[in-house]
Amino acid sequence: MYLRLIYYIYFLNAMKKITFLLLIAIVCYSCKTDVKKESLSHINGYWEIVQTISATGQKKDFKINETIDYFEIKDNKGFRKKVMPQFDGHYIVNDQKEDVEIKEEKQYFYICYMTPYGKWRDKIEEVSAEEMVLVDSSGMEYHYKRPVKFSLK
Repeated sequence: MYLRLIYYIYFLNAMKKITFLLLIAIVCYSCKTDVKKESLSHINGYWEIVQTISATGQKKDFKINETIDYFEIKDNKGFRKKVMPQFDGHYIVNDQKEDVEIKEEKQYFYICYMTPYGKWRDKIEEVSAEEMVLVDSSGMEYHYKRPVKFSLK
């Protein structure tokens, strides 16, 4: 009888732990924001990289950026350029650009890049008016924010 009681108590404790872990997994999964087609218009404009997180979890923060990404996309096609912010609030722009296309595959959106040198794509994890997260094929996360213009005037 005591053995049965000990087994019952052990079983209840194990079930509590499993239930707790399932609840945590459900909460974490439900907190993830799905990218909606309507939010893709937020990609247009200037983006400054803030942080990268490797597939192994190593983080690298970027305090100052010499270049900023500029996206211009219409009807899911456009380009990305690297621009250099200046002290007067303007940007130096060169003629180099990467053609981009937004594609939807299996309920996910991707930015597909095309240059004369290669093709690659980044999964759009999050995009809003102020933040964007892209993930490349190796699992590296790129966290962006809108840059704040500065001026010495």
